[in-house]
Amino acid sequence: MKFTLIICTYMRPKPLLQLLQSVEKQTLYPDCILIVDGSRDEQTKALFDQYSFRNLQYFLVSENDRGLTKQRNYGVKRVDESTEIVCFLDDDTVLEVTYFEELISTYHKYPEALGVGGYINNEVNWTKVEDHDKPTIKEFFFDGWKRKDGTRFVLRKRLGLDSDQSPGFLPEFSNGRSIGFLPPSGKIYEVEQLMGGVSSFKKTVFNEFNFSTFFEGYGLYEDADFTLRVSKVGKLYINTKAQLGHYHNHSGRPNQYQYGKMVVRNGWYVWRVKFPKPSIKARLKWNAIVLLLTVVRFSNIFTTSKRNEAATEFLGRMVGWFGLLIRKPKIQI
Repeated sequence: MKFTLIICTYMRPKPLLQLLQSVEKQTLYPDCILIVDGSRDEQTKALFDQYSFRNLQYFLVSENDRGLTKQRNYGVKRVDESTEIVCFLDDDTVLEVTYFEELISTYHKYPEALGVGGYINNEVNWTKVEDHDKPTIKEFFFDGWKRKDGTRFVLRKRLGLDSDQSPGFLPEFSNGRSIGFLPPSGKIYEVEQLMGGVSSFKKTVFNEFNFSTFFEGYGLYEDADFTLRVSKVGKLYINTKAQLGHYHNHSGRPNQYQYGKMVVRNGWYVWRVKFPKPSIKARLKWNAIVLLLTVVRFSNIFTTSKRNEAATEFLGRMVGWFGLLIRKPKIQI
């Protein structure tokens, strides 16, 4: 199957180089690589004067096309007609050598798949469950594996606000467990959400769907919005053998105040994409979780060394939450 890789980047030449060097080592190499650069300087462009990569095309976009969702749409429009699969990678990832081989093989195993996601292997420590193991409130068990649960999920369990769906599926009150809660079992799991920076889709998907420009700039939760819409018409999968590392680079990210606002406002938007008319119980749970996580962020002012970041994000969450009372986002379907 012919496939094109699209990498949207912004002011990250060094991480991008590391990613491309890992692409060079792949057992299955992309038929085309499109670099869509939203940088405000030419340092990334200069990278390609020094290094050469097979099948690569570079685009430095203007202000009108800058921002994650705009850059993805820009790249999709430039995909060759003969391409069957379009892959996306964040610019701060590094691939295991069989990443594309495993990813593309999933489409052969599941011909009905509209999208397939890869598996990030460097963010969570998993261990296999032993016969004598029993779940504690501080652990998450799934498919014969276990991991530690973060403080926020422990609190949600105590308050009856934990997700009632498998990882990768959204409960009616939203705030589910992401695909990061799927274990490194080597299996392929069906999901309804993919992480945009480690995803792929059949090219035909883009005849009907685009990435929403509601998610401006950094685009928090844009991947949840897109894949929830796609999953309404077909199947999505995660192949845990298609592995890569995600090395979070903080350059190009919004300040904590803007991030706090986006967590709440964009989170509300994604929730209503999936459930336009949630029940009263689901509405109460959604707001309870927003309040809980906002209080937790407020407490970080006193419990962490990054007090200013915690304070500004807390303020952003509060502004975002109360802002929904005044003006709710209009859903773009």
